Amino acid sequence: MATAVLDIEVTKLPPELTGLEHFHQALILIRLRGRPVGQALLNVVDGRIGTFELHDAVKNDADGTLLEQWIRDFLKWDEKRMVNSALPTVTVAVCTRNRPEALQRCLDALMKLPDIGQELLVVDNCPSDDEAFHIVKRHSRVRYVCEDRPGLNIARNRALREARQEIVAFTDEGAIPDPSWLNALVSNFDEPSVLCVTGLTMPLELETEAQEWFERYNSFGRCFRRTVLAIPGANPMAAGRFGAGTNMALRRSVLEQIGPFDEALDAGTPTRSGGDADMFSRILTAGYKIIYDPSALNWYRNRKTREALRQALYDHGVGVASCWTRHLLKGEWGVLKVAWNWLFSYRLKAIARSALRRSNSIPLDLLSAELRGCAIGPWAYCYSRILSRERTKDHD
Repeated sequence: MATAVLDIEVTKLPPELTGLEHFHQALILIRLRGRPVGQALLNVVDGRIGTFELHDAVKNDADGTLLEQWIRDFLKWDEKRMVNSALPTVTVAVCTRNRPEALQRCLDALMKLPDIGQELLVVDNCPSDDEAFHIVKRHSRVRYVCEDRPGLNIARNRALREARQEIVAFTDEGAIPDPSWLNALVSNFDEPSVLCVTGLTMPLELETEAQEWFERYNSFGRCFRRTVLAIPGANPMAAGRFGAGTNMALRRSVLEQIGPFDEALDAGTPTRSGGDADMFSRILTAGYKIIYDPSALNWYRNRKTREALRQALYDHGVGVASCWTRHLLKGEWGVLKVAWNWLFSYRLKAIARSALRRSNSIPLDLLSAELRGCAIGPWAYCYSRILSRERTKDHD
């Protein structure tokens, strides 16, 4: 049976949750006056979650964030105090490739966002047809750009160059933004040293076993506390823990201050992923700040089949090791410690638990897919750099 994904507001807490006959459990996002403050995973019994279980989950599973936010609300203390009263201008960029149905859903959701003067831009990355073009043309407020060279980071760089506003908020066609998503992202750019803001991504659905395993093993979800990342204190090599490319905003000036996304990384190249984590690391290394704000919420539809999930985890492994390789080639030896901890402190322990058939252990086929990707990563990055240089010469 599937897992229900529910969204509840503490100030309007229902006495019980019913109508859940087709679900064995429920993942509940807990909000206080619209702000996400925690989540809980509860068992469904006879199609319902009772009053006691629901109230107990709100009390115990919000990890203290609920009380903290309640106190802030009571004191009228906003930790995002904008220096200027006006929000910076923003372009929302959707990088897409050959997923017309998902793009249609994403654009429909973007059109419902509150109007803060945002520009809407779709970058169609090396499409095999013109479906995305026709979808965009049905939305008069959306501007269409076709990027002929394949690669998600190439599309991101094109979006940064094409954007007409100060901030570029990135999402992709698989995501559905929450109504407060854009305002929450933009309101964090309160000082010039903040170069990037990331947000919370929750699963849109958990209807299959593969989607449930993704959420348990490699979720986009992060914590529920606003976090300011900067050196010292933050490890640049581990910055990917606080964000994902499907929910991030950058100053357009990042091109001059940090440089473009590495076009040898991420989807559409041999490295398959890793472009967002690499950019986060470079931002922190250069002395700038990244802010993670769970109020910038969007929802993402994960892979539905086991085969698609294995492929996604393999791609993730390739991207992780490719990103490590990039840093090693730059002489950033601290990445070796990060790689060691990632492989031996977590992944190999997980394999041991699975081999011993411990309860709730991650299936071996998923773990091995990611590790096989890691083994390919260094070679994939070197090959991708060669391809990237050749494509750049041909394009010029």
